[in-house]
Amino acid sequence: MADITVPGLPFPLSPAGRPPCQHRLEDGALVLTGGSRTDLFIDPAGATAPFPDPGRLSGLPPAGDFTLAARVTVGFASTFDAGVIVLDAGERRWAKLCHEYSPQHRPAAVTVVTRGVSDDCNSFEADGPLWLRVARSGRAWAFHASADGGWWRLLRYFSLGEHDAGEQVRVGFLAQSPTGEGCTASFDRIAFRAGAPSDLRDGS
Repeated sequence: MADITVPGLPFPLSPAGRPPCQHRLEDGALVLTGGSRTDLFIDPAGATAPFPDPGRLSGLPPAGDFTLAARVTVGFASTFDAGVIVLDAGERRWAKLCHEYSPQHRPAAVTVVTRGVSDDCNSFEADGPLWLRVARSGRAWAFHASADGGWWRLLRYFSLGEHDAGEQVRVGFLAQSPTGEGCTASFDRIAFRAGAPSDLRDGS
């Protein structure tokens, strides 16, 4: 399938995974629909089968530090439905920043980091659209979320085990529905800039 050019991104996105996700551009927003029982998660209890490979869109950002943000609106229907910004560093190395429907039936900011197996960290609850932001700073990554796109909460500061700061990590978008029949997520106000915040913890 052909690469996709998305407003606000200086690099194209390519489809990956099976089955492919449905996608469209609508009034400047990227709208994804993930299929039934789709997820990108390796259970640390060893219950993941088959190996997860959901339909998603991803691409290679320019080298160096950067910040990518988007406002995410999700059509929640089932537990763990989510709109996701995903980092892909290769087999069994990825990370997800999600606006996800929790087991408590509340939308929440959720993060997952996978290095061999996945972890799972639920942060604050958030009704309505949620802003998500990924920052690369040298060998480190940071996940932030915001209710208004102005003041940001640091959710995760982590490494994917890259050998050096220049290793290629794909960045993209995913709509997941691990327990449901599908999920649609809209990513709008997508903004990419070179450089990372000077202080990843101060809310700027």
